[in-house]
Amino acid sequence: MTTTSTPAVELTIEGMTCASCANRIERKLNKLPGVTASVNYATESASVTLPADLAVDDAIRTVEAAGYGAHLPEPPGADTDELAPLRRRLIVSTVLAVPVVALSMVPVLQFPGWQWAVLVLALPVAVWGAWPFHRAAAINARHGAATMDTLVSVGVAAATVWSVWALVFGGAGHIGMQMAFSWFPHPGAAPEPYFEVAAAVTVFLLAGRYFEARAKDRSGAALQALLALGAPTARVLRDGVETEVPTAALQVGDRFVVRPGERIATDGTITDGTSAIDTSVMTGEAVPVEVGTGDTVTGATVNVGGRLIVEATRVGQDTELARIGRLVVSAQTGKAEVQRLADRVSAVFVPIVMGLAVLTLIGWLLLTGDVQAAFTAAVATLVIACPCALGLATPTALLVGTGRGSQLGILIRGPQVLEATRRIDTVVLDKTGTVTTGKMSVHQVTAVGGETDTRVLALAAAAEAGSEHPIARAITAAATDHPTADTFQSTAGLGVQAVVDDTLVLVGRPAWLTDQWAITIPEAVTDAVRTAEQGGATAVVVAWDGAARGVISVADTIAPTSPDAIRRLHDMGLRTIMLTGDAEDVARTVAAEVGIDDVEAEVRPEDKYRTVTRLQQQGRSVAMIGDGVNDAAALAAADLGIAMGSGTDAAMEAADITLIRADLSAAADAIALARRTLGTIKVNLFWAFAYNVAAIPLAMAGLLNPMIAGAAMALSSVFVVSNSLRLRTFQPR
Repeated sequence: MTTTSTPAVELTIEGMTCASCANRIERKLNKLPGVTASVNYATESASVTLPADLAVDDAIRTVEAAGYGAHLPEPPGADTDELAPLRRRLIVSTVLAVPVVALSMVPVLQFPGWQWAVLVLALPVAVWGAWPFHRAAAINARHGAATMDTLVSVGVAAATVWSVWALVFGGAGHIGMQMAFSWFPHPGAAPEPYFEVAAAVTVFLLAGRYFEARAKDRSGAALQALLALGAPTARVLRDGVETEVPTAALQVGDRFVVRPGERIATDGTITDGTSAIDTSVMTGEAVPVEVGTGDTVTGATVNVGGRLIVEATRVGQDTELARIGRLVVSAQTGKAEVQRLADRVSAVFVPIVMGLAVLTLIGWLLLTGDVQAAFTAAVATLVIACPCALGLATPTALLVGTGRGSQLGILIRGPQVLEATRRIDTVVLDKTGTVTTGKMSVHQVTAVGGETDTRVLALAAAAEAGSEHPIARAITAAATDHPTADTFQSTAGLGVQAVVDDTLVLVGRPAWLTDQWAITIPEAVTDAVRTAEQGGATAVVVAWDGAARGVISVADTIAPTSPDAIRRLHDMGLRTIMLTGDAEDVARTVAAEVGIDDVEAEVRPEDKYRTVTRLQQQGRSVAMIGDGVNDAAALAAADLGIAMGSGTDAAMEAADITLIRADLSAAADAIALARRTLGTIKVNLFWAFAYNVAAIPLAMAGLLNPMIAGAAMALSSVFVVSNSLRLRTFQPR
């Protein structure tokens, strides 16, 4: 029985405080029949694919039953300050904790009865300030789970209870008692209150969580800014009158006016006017693009020139801006393999740490009989071991990296793409529209038999005017003036014939003219054809009155950035292979000019797919870069598919990375950004693991003050997030 699924629904999750919370929610959602869910702690969101018989409310109720909140995302630009409660709690706790720490650490400040004043100041911090940790720990305990909050809550509560006991029953409450700060605990010392530990650990962790939340907001700012770029209103033309309507009300076929300086409301086709369009918000390209009647434009780009009238072709969720947003969100809410490893570790880490803390307590009591030393070591073990940095290591880097990519016109479909870029050793490229611009132009006209270049081009343009072939369009575009043909007929793949001013004009391949029309090709024409093809151009012969009169060579123009892009791919240690349906001579000329290693010419679409799979069978990891429908199968089969944004929807749907900027150098940028993001994740994971591996034994050995442990744990999370934020500075070459 087949279960039909709806598209993935994005939910905002409330109440998550660590990676263990995300794992718990994910497990609960995936237990629902037919549900596939991925929960991301860094983005505080869940991507949930539901079967047809389950509603979004069912998923929300499941999250709430696990002790958390869930709702559909707020619209872009919604005015919410989610950090305000946390900021208020941090400020009040800090104001109360500073005198607690000062009095506990500096003996000269300790007036008679100071410890009772510290009790009054510290209790609100340990109870109200640490309430988010206590609440989360209690919720998870009711469900038989333990998270990072459990470690913090137990540690703060234990320090507070011990301190109250020390004051009331342990003798630490007598007037005149003094206490000095020490980096390391002192076994055998008289019982002392640990209020400064409870207060300082709470403040350190609240501060770490606050700065972590701020950093996560900043790391997601690229996507938020992207989604907020759309024009809020549009001036629709109805019966010749401009009427301002909300952009959301636009329908396909509506014609709307875009004045200079305004954003284009939605994707469409220009029906009147010429201008220049600033596409930097979508492609990262700083130079405006010249456009005119018949050209397509994208919503959210800026009209910097003249007045335009645009006919809407895509609206709402079908627009390019909406598609980009979905791709980026999908990438940010997915999980890379390295993240799944971290998830598995953090899921069992908390119970292990709780066990280690109990063993530490029992071990110290058995070996030394010193209750205070045993308690200190156990609390330090609980506090230092929080796996918060481990949970943040991957998603924050992924969040920032994909956000930066969206700003540069690089859309990474999912986190698994990062691992693919690391393994790639071979890059296969389509030629037309990838290495070249995809726009044919006339390079040379050679007239023979006493004719002029102008007349040869004019009659050829007249004959080709009825054809939509790229060569025909290049010839007609090159002729500033040409007569009109009376009749027209095309022979697919060979040539065209037309009557122009009562003269039969033929334009096509030499063999077609010879075989079909018995026209003798003079040596001068043959030489011109050979020279054109050796130079990488396609040559057609023009004939009339029964004789060949000239040769027109047409070539696709190599994109100016292609040579540098190929050099950069080589610098990354990648071998390059170009696949094209063009003739061998043309293909090798283009490859030599840009520096491509190898060429396979005269290949069909299915041959491109076979080439990719053959290379994979040889043990190579292959990236495919293309832009056409004929590249879709190869893009899907490749280990990494990269689609040029100027290409077809089929190519972009099959690809792992889409380049909005139709520029091969953007492919090199994409690989470089993906590799740098993966490198950042590895650094984050190394430090997160190394931190816990090194610190836990110190804490268990009694060599770590719990207050210092709290500060170190908070700083580890801040380090991971800050290291990820460095990806915002990535600049393409």
